Amino acid sequence: MDVVVTGRHCEVSERFREHVSEKLARLEKHDHRIMRVQVEVEQERNPRQHDRAVRVELTAFSKGPVIRAEAAAEDKMGALDLALDKMAAQMRRAADRRRVHHGRHAPVSVGQALADIAEPAVPEDEEVVTERQVGPITVTGDGPLVVREKSHGATPMTLDTALYEMELVGHDFYLFVDKDSERPSVVYRRRGYDYGVISLDLDR
Repeated sequence: MDVVVTGRHCEVSERFREHVSEKLARLEKHDHRIMRVQVEVEQERNPRQHDRAVRVELTAFSKGPVIRAEAAAEDKMGALDLALDKMAAQMRRAADRRRVHHGRHAPVSVGQALADIAEPAVPEDEEVVTERQVGPITVTGDGPLVVREKSHGATPMTLDTALYEMELVGHDFYLFVDKDSERPSVVYRRRGYDYGVISLDLDR
């Protein structure tokens, strides 16, 4: 397994590179197909973020889907350990999910998913104050606040593959194009191995 370490706004010593290679070797017991792991170390320039001064992002490339995990801590060693623990946990969850009998754990219907996330009714004379937490910032109001944008290629896949890849990246949801219906869809985690799926009807 090849390990590539790069630094942004910081120096990465040869000793740290060797430490990273030794630590990442444990990932092979979770997924023997891993061919390369890219490690990006970034120094936070804001002095107020001293407890999250260093961010480490791991990206593992294998014969299967790409796996990512990131974490932040006061130093490189701490951030690396946190990110490594996250990636190992994601690999274990993905392996466990493959062993689950799909007939007993089918995703809920779109109608049920929408019903579960429906907002409660609010009396007309009651003023609604929307409060959102965006990272460390609490935002009041219903105006849009875009803090990050990402664009990814969309290769059509089955629902089962989307669930598998969601576990590997460690997210609670996964956006994909359904291979059977060709619709943009989102699968999301509910409880344990229960999942929901929402798709868009482009014909309406």
